[in-house]
Amino acid sequence: MTIKAKKHLGQHFLTDEAIAERIANTLSFEGYQNVLEIGPGMGVLTKYLLKKRTKTYVVEIDTDAVEYLKANYLNLSERIIEEDVLKYDLNKVFKGETFAIIGNYPYNISSQIVFKTLEMRHQIPEFSGMFQKEVAQRICEKEGNKTYGILSVLVQAFYDAEYLFTVPPTVFNPPPKVDSGVLRLTRKPHTKLDCNEILFFRVVKTAFQQRRKTLRNSLKTFNLSNKLREDVIFGKRPEQLSVLEFIKLTTLIEADINY
Repeated sequence: MTIKAKKHLGQHFLTDEAIAERIANTLSFEGYQNVLEIGPGMGVLTKYLLKKRTKTYVVEIDTDAVEYLKANYLNLSERIIEEDVLKYDLNKVFKGETFAIIGNYPYNISSQIVFKTLEMRHQIPEFSGMFQKEVAQRICEKEGNKTYGILSVLVQAFYDAEYLFTVPPTVFNPPPKVDSGVLRLTRKPHTKLDCNEILFFRVVKTAFQQRRKTLRNSLKTFNLSNKLREDVIFGKRPEQLSVLEFIKLTTLIEADINY
């Protein structure tokens, strides 16, 4: 039995075993027992995860893929979560325990998967896998570059991000129209920022919604005092600020709002 890739699910099945094994080896598997693979398809990556000394779970929305996995990976059948990962409460399975995330992520939901990981960052020490190349690069990008954006700042506030290697379209069925990129995120020692985190997320997202404007203009909706808006940091564009500068900016804004 083979599965036909479904366009509406963004499926492109990896066919290269060496690359699958290489992706499986991107996780350190240190300090946790559980691993969640998102979108396993026919299990090309899954088989290598099952060889590790961890408990592997998979979450898959495609009923054909679920049927295939149950038939071909009998030791996995009780750990297959047949759900939409974006809507499912993962703590129904993990119950507050630590787990890592890995996968060959569907391009159409890859950014949303990252945002869900950030929401659960206290439980997720490691995250790795394959994205559309430009998305993977954007997540790992540093300030001062045009591709540096919301995902870059929010991810790097809590994780060390590494772009590992590029994967060509030829190793997929069907082949995508673009290159893919594999990255690894390793959670930083701190799990809390030195600022109001809810406000931090809001500041970053608002700033980049009008990324060509200076912060003085893009953050007008915060109704900040004229004195604060004269600070030199407000003369910069969002792509010029490091994560630490965004934390500082959030602290300044919070103090001004509460004044």
